[in-house]
Amino acid sequence: MASFAALSDGLILHYHTCAAGSAEPLILIHALGTDLRLWDEVVALLTPHTVIIRYDLRGHGLSSVPPAPYSIRDHADDLKALFDYLELRQAVVCGISVGGLIAMQFALDHPDCVTKLILCDTDAKISSPEFWDNRIAAVRERGLDAISADILARWFAPEMKQKQPANWEGFRLMLSRQNVEGYIGVCASLRDADLRGDVHRLRLPVFVVCGENDMATNPESAGRLAASIPDSRLMLIPECGHLPPVEQPETFAHHLLGFLRGDDRSGGYAHGMMLRRSILGDTHVDHAEANKTDFDSEFQRFITEVAWGNVWARGVIDRPTRHLLTIAMLAALGKEHELAMHLRATRNTGVTLEQLREVFFQVAVYAGVPAANRAFALAKQELINRE
Repeated sequence: MASFAALSDGLILHYHTCAAGSAEPLILIHALGTDLRLWDEVVALLTPHTVIIRYDLRGHGLSSVPPAPYSIRDHADDLKALFDYLELRQAVVCGISVGGLIAMQFALDHPDCVTKLILCDTDAKISSPEFWDNRIAAVRERGLDAISADILARWFAPEMKQKQPANWEGFRLMLSRQNVEGYIGVCASLRDADLRGDVHRLRLPVFVVCGENDMATNPESAGRLAASIPDSRLMLIPECGHLPPVEQPETFAHHLLGFLRGDDRSGGYAHGMMLRRSILGDTHVDHAEANKTDFDSEFQRFITEVAWGNVWARGVIDRPTRHLLTIAMLAALGKEHELAMHLRATRNTGVTLEQLREVFFQVAVYAGVPAANRAFALAKQELINRE
């Protein structure tokens, strides 16, 4: 149901509620240049499971547009006023991009109001002040429509425009039609916000989610954010950019629901299987799955959850580097079957023959020439002689 909340100083916030039973509410906070419609597909998937409240930030959508600039604390105060208006005591808070910064500030300012935190494609500090000053200047000089294509190239994975042309154009129109004063006001919030020295104080379960192809807040920054928060876990979504609720709503909703239910095992397995397939290939994984029995099925699940859904999904280290580390250790330990499998998988991770050669030289120095010699032979067998 769409409604308007009249808050202090004449501010009006536009919000929607979708109720299902008496579950703890989930608050959704959208990104810069979008509005609460960002969450439409996710809401449709989650509504049977929880109470959902989403709203337009000040300066966006159908909410009021106070004079710019705004601060992250202004937005956090708006959310607290909405809590009070709706007579909410506690909720799970989920924010994407600037919404994630707002969610973190709100949880720091009002820890008793937040039971869990979901931080999607965000960071404690997003880009530099110079970046946001340049964005503000470009918007003032040229308008949002003129720069919308450049911004969408940072939002979405490269294939998005071809795979989902209607969604791509729809979000371009949403961005270009935003109120310029409101957009600039939120840009100022991003320019001035820096929570890097504060997020370690968060004392609640936190789920950090990031698209693997995010150019705005990349997986490395997501990994650092997760590492700086005591009770957090990180999930990367393959083949996805800055807005997973738009590009991959089903995957995003699945992992979000798993976190809400405390089902880390389910979420880890699903994400682990996606990573396992993207790296080792469907043929290999299908063969392994077809050949598992009651004797080893739990072990196969363990490998998928722990190795792929946890370690490989951590971010921080990019995928090619993590793959080179894996190959170096397998070569040093003489694990030839696993080494051959991972050498074949380099076709999926972007590891080059030149990089492999350097790694094998490193193996020769620190693990012995025979180990490196065998690694060279396997690489020739799996990658060169088969071409």
